[in-house]
Amino acid sequence: MDLVESGSVGGFFALRTTAPETGGAAHVPLARLYAGETGPLAARVDRVGARLGAPERRVAASIAHLGLAARLWSIALGPAALFGRFPDLDPAELSWDGALTSPDDLWWAGTATRPATVDDLREAVQTAHLVPLHEAFRRDGRISPRLLWGNAGSALAGALRELTRWARARGRPEVAARAGELVSGLFAHPDLVGTVRGPALRRTSCCLYYRCPSGGLCGDCVFDHAPVRGGSTGLETGPPAP
Repeated sequence: MDLVESGSVGGFFALRTTAPETGGAAHVPLARLYAGETGPLAARVDRVGARLGAPERRVAASIAHLGLAARLWSIALGPAALFGRFPDLDPAELSWDGALTSPDDLWWAGTATRPATVDDLREAVQTAHLVPLHEAFRRDGRISPRLLWGNAGSALAGALRELTRWARARGRPEVAARAGELVSGLFAHPDLVGTVRGPALRRTSCCLYYRCPSGGLCGDCVFDHAPVRGGSTGLETGPPAP
């Protein structure tokens, strides 16, 4: 398993395995965030909101969540498709600094790997990370489960697109085929089924990016045209979060 080659697929697929130049002082094991250490997540949402001029916190939270979900899917799916194994990604061994970008944002201190099966990917990413990550974001503020799982589905579809483009450009059809088979199995889970649709894997909910002053529609957006700001479509967040 060569994580350098996996990282060559794109920035979201890069995974640091040595301590950053700072020594990782600001990196927090994701297990601590999931257990209730809210400071790093709140700071990340604040940073995203300030950069985008987000009109409300849930917009910034959605964009912050989408980026982290994309990183988590990509660092697992990339090596799984390329080599048939992927890092175990135990939340206690995967540390995150929300002030940094890839590959420095994530630092994996583990050594264990898993076989590239749908069940292993689901357990390592969806169960071990996305479920508690969603709970952490909902502790930060009002954001619906439908939006969060829509983001997770969009992030998984995006990882598949990048892997497919990379594989085609390098004449590696087996990589694209393996990635497609794994993702198809992952989308069969009740939390992810229906989050994207059609051969283009277009999402069925909205991440809310269009609400930012400089925002627009994402490439897989459910909308064909940006809704009027301030209007409600029912596709943005689903039912209100309790």
